[in-house]
Amino acid sequence: MSQSRSVYEFNSAIVREPSISVVNGLRADDRGGPTYEGVKAEHDAYIAALRDAGVEVTVLPPLEAFPDSIFVEDPALVFTDGAILLRPGTPTRVKETAELAPILREMFETVLELPAPGQADGGDIMYTPKGLLIGLSDRTDRTGAQALISCIEKLGGKGQIAETPKGVLHFKTASSLLDDETVIATAALANAAVFEGSRKIVVPEGEEPAANVLRVNDVVFASAYYPRTLEMLDREGYKVVPLKTAEIEKIDAGLSCMSLRWYGDSK
Repeated sequence: MSQSRSVYEFNSAIVREPSISVVNGLRADDRGGPTYEGVKAEHDAYIAALRDAGVEVTVLPPLEAFPDSIFVEDPALVFTDGAILLRPGTPTRVKETAELAPILREMFETVLELPAPGQADGGDIMYTPKGLLIGLSDRTDRTGAQALISCIEKLGGKGQIAETPKGVLHFKTASSLLDDETVIATAALANAAVFEGSRKIVVPEGEEPAANVLRVNDVVFASAYYPRTLEMLDREGYKVVPLKTAEIEKIDAGLSCMSLRWYGDSK
């Protein structure tokens, strides 16, 4: 698991088209249901932004049996040197891993599987220059996190367990990597021990969902709906690509969960 390049340098990604059933996606808070057309428009813009950032995107067909399958980051992790099949922490999503498995086995020479009985969602896992941070949440338990660390070590990497604030769905719902030294986070997570030594940018109060951004090569994807955060990132010198997230936020989603990203050495 080489660190010869930044962990946000990507030339390859996998996404999955939303199903019509996406309107029935999981949600912790009822903010009204999304429309299929609205989710599809946001997803199309997301794919276009990835391609504009220099990423070759593989688009998988929709899975009507799995409303949340647009969020491909949760069932797997991908690296230059291999992939890990996870076990999502929600029963309705567990079988999504089996749908991704054959695709990843075609693309990666090494594909590991998270052993039972642990559970882990990709939304709780942050790639950093020092290794992977694995946030414990309602979707990722300690058994799964410890098993995942063993898998990561088999691929030559390192993992570390972190705590996720109560009431936060995923670790990356409340924090994201901006560059090799900097994280953006909510006030509740910014002072977490795992971020000690990192430069921290705290999202303004009332804009907590804006902590989920996605650094892709030279740009930062950020939600278009949080103006104070956009201004702050611009002021800090980041090249920001605002993307609409109104529909996906209704099903507890953000920008990072809609793709699996890696740097393929063969490109």
